[in-house]
Amino acid sequence: MTSNRPLLIPSPRTPNTHDLPPTLPLFPDSAKPTSAVDYSQSPQEEPTPSSSRRSISSSSIQSKPSIRYGSRGAESEAAASQKEMNDEDVRIIHINQVAHTNERFEFSGNSIRTTKYSVFTFLPRNLFEQFHRVAYLYFLVIAVLNQLPQLAVFGRGVSILPLAFVLLVTAVKDAYEDYRRHRSDRIENNRLASVFVDNQFILKKWKDVQVGEIIKIEANEGIPCDMVLLSTSDPTGVAYVQTINLDGESNLKTRYAKQETLSKLPEKDRITGMIKCERPNRNIYGFQAFMEIDGKRLSLGPSNIVLRGCELKNTHWALGVAVYAGRETKVMLNSSGAPSKRSRLETRMNREIITLSLFLAVLCTAVSLCAAVWLKRESDNLEDILFYRKKDYSGDEVKDYKYYGWGLEIVFTFLMSIIVFQIMIPISLYISMELVRVGQAYFMIRDGHMYDEASNARFQCRALNINEDLGQIKYVFSDKTGTLTENKMEFQCASIWGVDYNGCRGSLEKNQLGHNVQIDGIILRPKMAVKADPDLLQLLRSEKDTTEGKHIHEFFLALAACNTIVPLVTDSSEQNVKLIDYQGESPDEQALVYAAATYGFMLIERTSGHITIDIQGERQRFSVLGLHEFDSDRKRMSVILGCPDQTVKVFVKGADTTMFSVTDKKLNLNIIRATESHIHAYSSLGLRTLVVGMRELTASEFEQWHSAFEAASTALIGRANLLRKVASNIENNLIILGASGIEDKLQMGVPESIDSLRTAGVQVWVLTGDKQETAISIGYSSKLLTRRMTQVLINSISKESCRRSLEDAILMSEKLMTVPGVEHSTQGSSGDVISSVALIIDGTSLVYILDSELEEKLFELANRCSVVLCCRVAPLQKAGIVALVKNRTTDMTLAIGDGANDVSMIQMADVGVGISGQEGRQAVMASDFAMGQFRFLVPLLLVHGHWNYQRMGYMLLYNFYRNAVFVLILFWYVLFTCFTLTTAITEWSSMLYSIIYTAVPTIVVGILDKDLSRMTLLTYPQLYGAGHRQECYNSKLFWLTMFDTVWQSVAVFFIPLFAYWGSTIDTSSIGDLWTLSVVILVNLHLAMDVIRWSWITHAAIWGSIVATWICVIVIDAIPSLVGYWAIFDVMKTGPFWLCLLAIIITALTPRLCVKYLYQYYSPCDVQIAREGEKFGNLRASSPVQIEMDPIMGTQRS
Repeated sequence: MTSNRPLLIPSPRTPNTHDLPPTLPLFPDSAKPTSAVDYSQSPQEEPTPSSSRRSISSSSIQSKPSIRYGSRGAESEAAASQKEMNDEDVRIIHINQVAHTNERFEFSGNSIRTTKYSVFTFLPRNLFEQFHRVAYLYFLVIAVLNQLPQLAVFGRGVSILPLAFVLLVTAVKDAYEDYRRHRSDRIENNRLASVFVDNQFILKKWKDVQVGEIIKIEANEGIPCDMVLLSTSDPTGVAYVQTINLDGESNLKTRYAKQETLSKLPEKDRITGMIKCERPNRNIYGFQAFMEIDGKRLSLGPSNIVLRGCELKNTHWALGVAVYAGRETKVMLNSSGAPSKRSRLETRMNREIITLSLFLAVLCTAVSLCAAVWLKRESDNLEDILFYRKKDYSGDEVKDYKYYGWGLEIVFTFLMSIIVFQIMIPISLYISMELVRVGQAYFMIRDGHMYDEASNARFQCRALNINEDLGQIKYVFSDKTGTLTENKMEFQCASIWGVDYNGCRGSLEKNQLGHNVQIDGIILRPKMAVKADPDLLQLLRSEKDTTEGKHIHEFFLALAACNTIVPLVTDSSEQNVKLIDYQGESPDEQALVYAAATYGFMLIERTSGHITIDIQGERQRFSVLGLHEFDSDRKRMSVILGCPDQTVKVFVKGADTTMFSVTDKKLNLNIIRATESHIHAYSSLGLRTLVVGMRELTASEFEQWHSAFEAASTALIGRANLLRKVASNIENNLIILGASGIEDKLQMGVPESIDSLRTAGVQVWVLTGDKQETAISIGYSSKLLTRRMTQVLINSISKESCRRSLEDAILMSEKLMTVPGVEHSTQGSSGDVISSVALIIDGTSLVYILDSELEEKLFELANRCSVVLCCRVAPLQKAGIVALVKNRTTDMTLAIGDGANDVSMIQMADVGVGISGQEGRQAVMASDFAMGQFRFLVPLLLVHGHWNYQRMGYMLLYNFYRNAVFVLILFWYVLFTCFTLTTAITEWSSMLYSIIYTAVPTIVVGILDKDLSRMTLLTYPQLYGAGHRQECYNSKLFWLTMFDTVWQSVAVFFIPLFAYWGSTIDTSSIGDLWTLSVVILVNLHLAMDVIRWSWITHAAIWGSIVATWICVIVIDAIPSLVGYWAIFDVMKTGPFWLCLLAIIITALTPRLCVKYLYQYYSPCDVQIAREGEKFGNLRASSPVQIEMDPIMGTQRS
């Protein structure tokens, strides 16, 4: 048996390799860390990005095949791994030869830039981005039209002011954000790294590091670029890195240097060689390359590269060669901003914008047609008519006053009408919405009720433009592990050789705190205490030589050895006691290793080639001859150990669905049946189960495996496929040692949260990769399922059986709706009646249903069910379920999860929420909102969601009203001035109306107003139904607002007109009266609707009125402007003040009467609850005493 790999260099901390079987070579490169494994997942589920480290080709990363949610995905992965790297697909790096490396390719420098703009590109690029909003183009066209002499209604500078103000505010905000990014980039680029140059290590700025250079990293230092490890301070080539800045995971990861480069130090030896690696790609868990050094060709994988953003821990130093730098590093390729989504309310608002645009066109057309008729009728008098004199007789030569003929005059009148009535489309609305959303996000972030003390995590608002969507959520799609549960695993029970040891589910006693080890006077103790079964402890101590004792011994040896846990020794409060902290990527593995330590199998040390385990006080060293990582097809991991008794054993652990299929058929069937029975019992209790097996290898079996493993490990074509086949060949004829039960406790407040959401009319679907029994048990404990529900189980293995199951289930749900005594809810928004039926379906069935004609039947059935629980589902299947609902209904969807396997689901939903949990930050980085606990979803939706929707809905209607009433006043005036588009209101007041006079109050109310208190909204979740019924913003409210607008404009215009009819008042004076009256009116209109007053609200509303008076006085005090001193003259007269009073009373009285009659005779739920709050009888009443609209019903008329 020959191998290109050298034997493992023995560690000075362990016995020499001579103590091991002489026929068993050690393979350091085979002992690579596995992934974070969830063994209860389905065979179809892909491993999460946070837990998978496959080597895949760059072509598979860059290509974007069509997504099929129902497919397994293994075939595509296998196909990707078959592609051989050739010179066109790879980059070639010459080690320590920078000039030669960059001779053929100009590789990226290590300077990073996360900014969007530079000094020269800021203005054009920012303007280009802002003008993506069509409304901005509309106002730009109007401003340009006003620059033409024929159409100049307002001053040329004044006409540009509103658009310029909006563009300026947005530009300042963007510039400040970009400046912060620029400052952060400068700090990052100027950090120092030790780089080997001219036969010595010198300090260079990170931005000056180049591909091919050798870099030395000290302990606790950051990694400046992606680099392949050459050597480390550990004799076995191990380096520990923390990737918390990369993926949020705080547990240490192990990386390895190749044995061929371990002894090479650049100060002593000239290191030359070449690395061929894949092109830069975003896959932070995959790396495929090989190194040619000293005439040898070595394969490189994900365990040989450390990435920028990581930190070196528990390792004194490490040497590496830079392969990716700057923007080509994996962390930079993965850096992206918050996802961009558009709120449903803003989408619906565009419909009203179009309506207002059509109305504007009607007004302009009416004015131009009336002008055409008037010009025809008065054509003979145009030369001398007052204020319209066509002829200029002031000079010697008689000429026309800019008169272009009847046809052009009509066209110009139409265009001038658009300019005058331009604020019918509220330009200030867009910036007001942005400011309101920022304010809403601030209060959501600062909400102490959504602060997680355990993780010190505040609520994060990563997408500012969909705050109001939180008030209209109809479907919540939730992951289970880490989202509903804590993802902090605790070993509870075990089935060993057919015997159920369940005594550890009691209380934690002092004599059960675990096993201690004493080394050189220092006591080592596991950091975490685990409850132990007294009978099992007794068996381990007294019956070591019996058959039962040997099986128990092998079981716990498998738990201690079959993993990638790294034991770290930490200090404790006691002087002579040290704690062993087991660091690993999988909470399941950590729980199993702590359990093994409690029962006397304490993992003491791990290197790249061996592990040391203290077994009942005796330290034993095991050689790690090979390790097969978990993959989604096998659903297992295995380790081949060289034992102290000169035997070779393979230990395997995995999901029961795949473990029982590879057992020794000669094994006692009673043992297997008993183990299966215990697994079913554990699952019914909500425990996560794991099956453990092993077998002893003969010398020929080991030789055969070793040759195949070596060939597969060094293959450049189809490496992943070959390794999978080698693993499957060795993982057979296993002896089932037993199974474990691990508890993943529910997070605090989950049952109450789900109950509140369901009461609010929100349908909660759980999409999990766990076993069906485990998911059902969690469903009961979380109050998702109730005993009164009828469960429909669909576990089919073919498309035809899926079809029959769906049809039968639909028929059954229809029958249940007609059965007396069976509870069912009211009619849904989609028109289907939802019965008290729970649909439970597995991932295998979804393979045949999704992407087929059966999707419609599944949607029909799911729409009739109050609960849907999907088990054993893959990540893409989760996204497929969300798409199933999202594409077939107008209801809003929300997806919440904590792991990388939830990213596709989070991005598919209308609103994505990430949990800052134990599985890294991939879900958070892909989400719109992030928080620490599932229970925070209740205040987020029922409180902030309700507030945001109510505020934004009212703000949109108010802005439409505020601008339309001003435009209609201008329109009425045009009708009395021969359709000449002159205005009595000064051009400055016209421009300042939407910016200063009325803008601030609507923003303040949009941020601060609350229709109901937090306690009321949480006590009565039914109030959330207002968003489902679109009570705050709908077409009916829009048209009622427009009718009210017309009436108020009539009152504002005609009362002063008739009051001053026949007087000698000038247009500027009556224009000032109209300006002041409309500003006072719209602010009082807003004040009538404010529910929660604060000093800020008072200051905004009354301050805007005062500011308007001041601005009008200042404008009229400037001699160069039209209307000089007009306001001072008109204020001296009594009719001025009488008109103001009459306008307010006449305009607001109808609105006040309608509000009173509506709220008294046909109040909605919110108004009932508000009245209860005001008079103090709401909290004293029970929920059943308050009649509310059906959650899913239509709005009361």
